[in-house]
Amino acid sequence: MGDINSEIISENLKSKRIDLLSTHTKLSIPVINRMYKKMINGIKFDDIKVSDNFIIDGHHRYISSILADIDLGRVPSCKTSATNVCEWHKVEFVDEEWDTELKIKRMNELDAKFNNISIEKIFELTK
Repeated sequence: MGDINSEIISENLKSKRIDLLSTHTKLSIPVINRMYKKMINGIKFDDIKVSDNFIIDGHHRYISSILADIDLGRVPSCKTSATNVCEWHKVEFVDEEWDTELKIKRMNELDAKFNNISIEKIFELTK
């Protein structure tokens, strides 16, 4: 699979077993793309946080893991009064980049450290 787009995401959400619901109404395709590329190349990620059957933290990781056919760990978390569940067919996947270059660099550094590989390798994987 090349670069991820909204059609690929939609097809996968329809064809694969999705056992968690979203608490976001929008997600960034460029963020999903970076995570997906890392996952298919063996980069490990933190567990996602869930409450009942919905995601509290880790939406981009969850979608990326579905696309990459990788299981992510889950840890219990708490919802707040502001938590609203949204079914996946109502989530908008946007082409907008949500991360700054500085944040991308910092996330790559953290991923390199977490996976005990060089930052150069991380940059290579996400090209």
